[in-house]
Order: sequence, then C-alpha cells, then structure tokens
Amino acid sequence: MINRLAIQTGVQAKARSFGVTSHLAAMIFAQLARTVGLNDVCDWLRLKAGPLSRFGVTPPSRNALSHANKVRSADFIERLFWSVLGNLQQIQPGFATGRRGQGLLRRFKVRIHAVDSTVMELVANCMDWARHRRRKAAAKMHLRLDLHSFLPSFAIVDTAGQHDNRRARELCATLLAGEIVLFDKAYVDFIHLCELAVRGVQWVTRAKDNMRFRVRKNLTKGKPNIIKDQLVVLTGKHKGVEVRRVEAWVEIDNEWRRMVFITNNLEWSPRTVCDLYRRRWDIEVFFKQVKQTLKLSNFLGHSANAVRWQVYSALLVYVLLRFQAYLSKWGHSFTRLFTVTRSALWERIDLLALLKSYGTATGRMRVLGSLDQAWLPGFSATRT
Repeated sequence: MINRLAIQTGVQAKARSFGVTSHLAAMIFAQLARTVGLNDVCDWLRLKAGPLSRFGVTPPSRNALSHANKVRSADFIERLFWSVLGNLQQIQPGFATGRRGQGLLRRFKVRIHAVDSTVMELVANCMDWARHRRRKAAAKMHLRLDLHSFLPSFAIVDTAGQHDNRRARELCATLLAGEIVLFDKAYVDFIHLCELAVRGVQWVTRAKDNMRFRVRKNLTKGKPNIIKDQLVVLTGKHKGVEVRRVEAWVEIDNEWRRMVFITNNLEWSPRTVCDLYRRRWDIEVFFKQVKQTLKLSNFLGHSANAVRWQVYSALLVYVLLRFQAYLSKWGHSFTRLFTVTRSALWERIDLLALLKSYGTATGRMRVLGSLDQAWLPGFSATRT
C-alpha cells in the first residue's frame, strides 16, 4: 500500500537515500515519542539504527527530514490515512460500527456525525502563509466525526483565516439520506442547511442571536425545562425558510443556561433535540485527546505541506491506537493507552497482549501506616 500510494502521488520520485517508508516511520515516531524538534527525532532514531535496520528504516539527518516534509506531497500521508482507516474498518466491522448500544446513540439506527474545527497555533514570523491576524498565525483542522465509532470520517487541514461555514459543504458532501449531523453555530449557512434537508439529511445546530423569524406554529407545550418549541419561518435575507426552533434550559458544568436550537426534524421530542446537540461535545473530547497526547503543538516544519504531514501523521497514529484498543477491549482512557504504548516503544513485546493484561485495582485503598511509622531499607527507624 505504501509503495503504491508513493508512486501515485509522485512521492517516490523525490526519494533517494531517505526512502518513503523511513520518512513515514520518522513521522510516526515523532508522534509516539512526543519529540520536541527535528534534532530530537533524528538523534533518537540514529541511536536505534540497529533495530530499525531490520525493518528497512534508515534514520534521517535533520536536513533530510526537514526537506522531505517540505517537498514530498502531503497527499501521500492523507491518502494513506484514509486507506488504512478503511482497511481496518473492513477487517473488523465492529471497529467501524462502534458504540451503538451506549446512551443516546442506541435510540438511532443511523449514523450520527459531529462537525467542528480546532485551531493549531503556529509561529507567525516563520509561517506567513498561515497569518490570519497581525501577530498571529494558525492552521485549522475541520473534521467530521462519527460519534458511534469515534473515528474521523472527513477532514480538511487549512489556514485559520477562512470562516467555518465555507467548509461546511465539503464536510457534508458524502452524508447519506437519513443520517444525522450536528453543527456548531459557526457552520450555520441556511442555503446549505436547505440543501441537506432536500437530500434527506437531518441536522441540529444552535441558532445565532441575530436570527430573524416569525412563529408559524407552536408544536409542544408543558415539557420539563423546555421554554418554547416552535415551527418558525425566517425573514430577512433567507425569507421563507422553515425550521424548528427549540428554546430550553440546559445544564452545563452544573449551571443552567438558556439555549436555542434549530433543526429540520419535526418528529423528535424537544428533549431529544437538546440531547443530540449535547452529543456534539464529543468532538471536543476528540480534539482534546488528540492535541493533549499527540504532537500537534510544536511543528517540525514551517511550510503548509509540513503541517499537513504532521496533522495526518497524528490522525494515523490515533486510528492505529484506537484499533489496538478495540482488539484488546481496552477499558481505560486514551491518554493511558498512549502512555502504555509509548513506554513499550523500544521493547520486543506483544503490544496487544500487554494491553489485554492491564486491569484496575480492586477493593478500596487504605493507608498501612502513618508517615512516622514508615521504614526504608538502609535507614534507621529512630525519630529525629
């Protein structure tokens, strides 16, 4: 697969002494080891040249890795990521279907997607292509997340200068009739939302504060914490568009807030509309997991191509770790999964067997003695 994609994307033609497989191994290692820079990656791999040679991996020099990230098209790592993800889902169908029996998700027999973006801060004086404010530069990853499997289903890496709703059509282009998509209000574009409704896609999002409308019909009354449930017609720029408007009290961080949701579905209860939007926060959990554990803060290159290489390398490592978690029936956090894998990185050990062996301590913990009763080998027990 690697060689075929390298030829198709033209990456193989730019590879001489530092091959595509070695480049890919270096970028994956940078994610797993959370290296701090190019020198860290290259020095570490050079020390492990012996074990790496068995897999045909050549440790790179600093200039070779930097040049490869700059000139080798990131289309290769992007296509490799989607190919690996599709292959793993085909091998293990349960990995693709995910958590259909948990919580709100068990009510729906169709896929539920969340759409959002995350900003990755960059160095403004080195990355003019990503400058979006006077003294700031940033890249942005737009993502569609399958909430059942907790796996990406579409991703775009771009600069942070463009507004989110300009990417909404691309993110939702492959949605099927009957599926559900959840947006943040930054993606609200009523022309696009009407197109989704015509395609049979159901959506839920928050209403903007300046949305102008007139009430056509009140749908339900007397529901707990539901203030209003109405069928409204937009006025102004999008005159004539009909949407359902649900205004409700929602508990967030032990605090009740008044929020307004809109949707094109008229059959769900207003509480279901609120609960669906609450599940949109799962994509924030995904971003937190990826950005706090993998290497998406310090970048190994300054070009747009190098940033894409690193982002898709992080997503590839995420999917591979999730697949190991699925096979081992891992019951702990993703952070612990990452740290266990990193600790066994240079060990000749069966990672799957290692993950299966992990369990939690049973019973309640209790203090065996106070501090002045502690004893350490080689020290007297006399009190000072």
